[in-house]
Amino acid sequence: MALAPLKVERLYRQISNLIIECIKRGDFNAGEPLPSERELAKQMEVSRSSIREAFIALEMTGWIEIRVGNGVYVANPLPQVESKKETVSATPEKDETEFSLRDLLKARQSFETMIAELAARNATDEQCAELQEIMKDLIKQKDNDENFLREDKRFHLLISEMTGNEVLHSMMEHLWDMRQSTRFIRMESHYADIDLPKTMNEDHQLIVNAILDRNPKEAARCMHDHLQHVYECFFNIE
Repeated sequence: MALAPLKVERLYRQISNLIIECIKRGDFNAGEPLPSERELAKQMEVSRSSIREAFIALEMTGWIEIRVGNGVYVANPLPQVESKKETVSATPEKDETEFSLRDLLKARQSFETMIAELAARNATDEQCAELQEIMKDLIKQKDNDENFLREDKRFHLLISEMTGNEVLHSMMEHLWDMRQSTRFIRMESHYADIDLPKTMNEDHQLIVNAILDRNPKEAARCMHDHLQHVYECFFNIE
């Protein structure tokens, strides 16, 4: 007898599917507010950050509406469900790979901490000059928009080039592609502070200074702190 393989679902998908079932049963009615992140996390015995990821997935599939500062509401009208078995769960789009946004940020923190240390050791003078020019362009960006994102990408990819290792640079490009996923962009639009470029550029400048000083340990520390600040921007939930 052939047994079907077991599927391991991401926690945020388990949460989103459970909320969908509650909506379909009528526990939460169309147009009405959902319980708070804190209350849902307590009931499900999960972290609030997992609830937040589930909310992003539910919004993308049309089940809820996130009103920042005013709560989360069940969509009205609800998505069309053709059968009782259909869940319309938080399935990634065709051009995206499913992953946890929190895992992505923590992976970047570990990986780029190492990258920054190697960059401080191996960067050429030409690359250091280019990094300074990118930093000047970053400082000009006042809004968290496509222009800031473009310069931010140039900044992090150049640091990966500074390692002198093509494989590490390729890995950084892959991580950045994941950062540009629809779910991450949606998370950013709801929860990033309006002054994000200013805060991030303060971190960027410290990283630049450490690399130019050829101080590997300081470069690693500054990059680790920078990506911790990015993580807290989305998931530092009181």
